[in-house]
Order: sequence, then structure tokens, then C-alpha cells
Amino acid sequence: MIVSRLRDGVFMEHLQAIYLCEKGIITTERDKCDRILGILDGRRRLVLSKRLSGILRHFPEKYGVHLDRHGWASIKEVVDGLKKDSMFEWVEEWHVIGIAMYDEKGRFEIKNDKIRARYGHSIQVHIEPIDLKVPEILYHGTTAERLKNILKQGLKPMKRVMVHLTNSFDTAVETGKRHGKNIVVLEISSKCLEEKGYSILHQSKYIYTVEHVPPECIKKKTYLNL
Repeated sequence: MIVSRLRDGVFMEHLQAIYLCEKGIITTERDKCDRILGILDGRRRLVLSKRLSGILRHFPEKYGVHLDRHGWASIKEVVDGLKKDSMFEWVEEWHVIGIAMYDEKGRFEIKNDKIRARYGHSIQVHIEPIDLKVPEILYHGTTAERLKNILKQGLKPMKRVMVHLTNSFDTAVETGKRHGKNIVVLEISSKCLEEKGYSILHQSKYIYTVEHVPPECIKKKTYLNL
């Protein structure tokens, strides 16, 4: 993934293309295709990925998609819903599957003919956490403009159901970049959260969620001006 600066100081992702090869093989490595049957270029991949996140996390009903209590949706139903949007009339099932397969942050999960978002929901679903040990330090990326309120009130879910933390400093920096150029990465003590009775859930390769992070569990602030 390549990241470039926009005029207003906010960063935008640039993603690799995804290829559909013979025998239904989906890959990001063009030389693995004997014959290319379809290409999802980086720009369309980014746009579709963001809309897919929106459907599976926030507004499934707008696209006629039904989520079960664990967040699963039919891939066919998602594609049918997207095709009714003039921006996404071109979408096929392999596009959605490829985006889920090669998402670097593990945002999506596929099981048989169903797909779901692993985290980031603003609607109530029950996503089973991954059973792995929580690291001692977790990170959250924000901006200097938001820091004053955070240090008073802690981290709140805001429009989401849970607060999102990460085990990767770089991922926290990427999150901060979406909001501005005066980035602050907060170090959060998982021991402090657990001592205060908060359950930390491991949701994907890089992402953990918790109901709230009180100010006293924020142990360090790293300022970056990018």
C-alpha cells in the first residue's frame, strides 16, 4: 500500500490492483496469472472497499442487505445491492471476495458464501474475539486538536459501538493521518484497562476493541507533524 499527501494535509490510501485469473484464482500478483480474466484497479478497489465497510458496519439496509446477529451477510445479497447503485453497477462477486482476501488490516472475514466486517460497527452485532494474549501496550492515533478532550474524558466510541485500539504504532499513525497532519499516537496500558474492569477484545490482526479508555490508562503521547 502506498500513501500520498493530499492538499489539505489528509492522507489517502493507494492500493494494488487485484486480478482474477483462470480457475477462479484471485491474486494481487499479476505474474501469477497465466491469463487475466478481470482486473480490479487500485482506485476502484479503494472506493469499493470503503463502500463495503459502510454496508457491513453501518448501513446494510440502504443496500437491501440483511446482517445476522454475528454480522454475517450473503455475498450475493451484498453484490446485488451494490449493483443497484449507479457507482457500482460493475461489481461482481470476485471483486468483493478479493477485497476481503487482501485487506491488510483484516477488516473483513469470509465464510462459505457469507462476508462480515470484523470490527468498526456502529450497529449492534456480536463478533467473536480472537483468543490471543493482549499485548501490554496498545496504540490509538488521533490529532493534537482532539487531544485536550481525550485527556479529560478518555477515549469514547463516538459513532462506533466500541473504542478501537491497535497493536501497531504504524497503524495508529495511519489512523491519525485520516484526521489531519498534527498526529498524536497514544500509548494505552492494557493492564490498566483490565484492572479497571474493561474487557479488551482482539478483533483482527492489528485491531483490539474496548468500551472506554479512561484518561489514566493513557501512559504516553508521541507527537508527529507529517
